[in-house]
Amino acid sequence: MDITFKTEQGRFNYRVCAIIINNQKILAMRDQLSPYYYLPGGRVSLHETAENAVLREIKEELKVDAEIIRPLWINQSFFVQDVNHEKYHEICLYFLVDISKTNLFSKGEKFTIYEDEFAHEFEWLDFNRLKSEYFYPIFLKDKIFDLPKELIIITEYQ
Repeated sequence: MDITFKTEQGRFNYRVCAIIINNQKILAMRDQLSPYYYLPGGRVSLHETAENAVLREIKEELKVDAEIIRPLWINQSFFVQDVNHEKYHEICLYFLVDISKTNLFSKGEKFTIYEDEFAHEFEWLDFNRLKSEYFYPIFLKDKIFDLPKELIIITEYQ
């Protein structure tokens, strides 16, 4: 069971995301339901660690086994979702992840991977390009240039 619930005031999500970097580019994704780019990851399940959740999500979405380098950020985010216009309170842990022992670099700048019948379109986005792209989380458009050495808490109101 995912750690998410809906109330009359909105939805709460507990999520994890993978920061996957290669040559000043970050691996981002989008799908047929989302007009914006976002990061690989997803909701944490009840009784699952955040570390296990991010590795599970990478396996489900990218079909590879990755390694966590270190946690980077905890983001407390308060926003209205662009597609469904639902009000969210979300806690997301962002992990720097190593995929160097996988075949992902050989897939090119853009590639598609299917999770069941659901197509995930992946693209390596140059750090500088993030500022002009429809991309979430917004804080990453600046913070990607200076990754923290220790876990940092960020609060975002959108």
